[in-house]
Amino acid sequence: MAKNEKTSPKVASQASKVLKDPKSTKAERSVAASALTQAKDKKKK
Repeated sequence: MAKNEKTSPKVASQASKVLKDPKSTKAERSVAASALTQAKDKKKK
């Protein structure tokens, strides 16, 4: 993966839902965490 590729907001939202779901597996959580790590940062004003 190229360094400047980022996770889309839609995928980041789904990843967040997986992490909040107590029924998600360890593998699902790992993939979701990876996706959020690559998500675009929200800039603070």
